[in-house]
Amino acid sequence: MANEHTINESSQDEARLTETTRTAALSDGVFAITITVLVLEIHRPENYEPGGLLHALLENWPSYLAYAVSFLYIGVLWLNHHSLFSKLRRVNLGFRWINLGILFTTAVLPFPTAVLASALAPGNSSYDQRVAVTVYALAAAAMSASWLPVFPYLRDHQELLEPAATAEYFRAQRLRPVIGVALYGLAVPVVWFLGPAVGLSFFVIMIIFHAVTSEGVQEGPLGRLFRVRRVDRR
Repeated sequence: MANEHTINESSQDEARLTETTRTAALSDGVFAITITVLVLEIHRPENYEPGGLLHALLENWPSYLAYAVSFLYIGVLWLNHHSLFSKLRRVNLGFRWINLGILFTTAVLPFPTAVLASALAPGNSSYDQRVAVTVYALAAAAMSASWLPVFPYLRDHQELLEPAATAEYFRAQRLRPVIGVALYGLAVPVVWFLGPAVGLSFFVIMIIFHAVTSEGVQEGPLGRLFRVRRVDRR
């Protein structure tokens, strides 16, 4: 009877697991729509004098900058998300909830992007710019925080993983979202003490960091660089 009960529980657990296709499709849709919505905040020039179109276009540089930063940020997040799903064979309810948290924080990004573009426009005060960069930093910190449960959860649920994926891989990735939360959180006081431009530099640094570690800390360019240095030292 005990063996039969164990078999039934195992069968029920197996039935709760589903293919990654629908979850990945929903995620890709959210990333695509969010990136598309970003460009809607770039408005065509209006009410310019004859011969002043070029000047009006150049005056809109904050919108171009905010769009470029956010596009790259979401694009890099999608690369990380795609790499993550390449290591999954199936998903369960717990992971689907975690994934919804990632999508929730991603879909919010057009709002702080619009706030940032508006605040950086010529004529706005330094105080407003600090507020805008702070809002963006908090949104980015929330996006990093939504990844915090991902790697520990997958480390402990190896039944979701592809055969080639290991618990050690996910254990090694746990520091990545922690670094994101810490640096974006640090950007907030930096903005108020050193200015918006310095705070914005934190965003660029984190985009580069997430880009070079999108395949993993040890599997990406950083990991390969450190391995080459170790070999050279030997």
